Amino acid sequence: MLRFLLLFLLVQGILFGVEMLQPVQTFVILPWTSLLADVSGWLISAFDSNVATSGKVVRSTLNGFAVSIEPGCNGVEAMIVLLAAIIAFPAPLVYKLKGLLWGFLAIQGMNLLRVISLFYLGQWSRELFDWAHLYIWQALIMLDALVVFLIWIRYLPGEESAV
Repeated sequence: MLRFLLLFLLVQGILFGVEMLQPVQTFVILPWTSLLADVSGWLISAFDSNVATSGKVVRSTLNGFAVSIEPGCNGVEAMIVLLAAIIAFPAPLVYKLKGLLWGFLAIQGMNLLRVISLFYLGQWSRELFDWAHLYIWQALIMLDALVVFLIWIRYLPGEESAV
């Protein structure tokens, strides 16, 4: 357990440090965040034609309300926490890769729901938007990473079948 904890913290520290580097921000994080805004806008436009995206911003063309997807709101940090946990946990590589794939899909799927719900919530009530953004969705995204990790552990092969 101590080995897991130390490796988990080390990997997180390294990955969060790498994430902060300007080239990583410029060539990975910002393009990813723009893609997230574009996909959110595309999904919203399936039901509401009054939406436009520009870079990391999703905006209502009807009333001008916009959400800007900032660092911490793009799912990258939750994915880093999950990645560190999966790397630190002793398991076969193929299971780690499967866990990362399913975790990525779960976290980014939840994050799309987050952006879309905040886009509409902000048009309805700024107070509820702030509360949901700062408290509800922050917790839910990290909880999503934890749940994926726990489900992933549940489906790892037992020691008798790992030989």
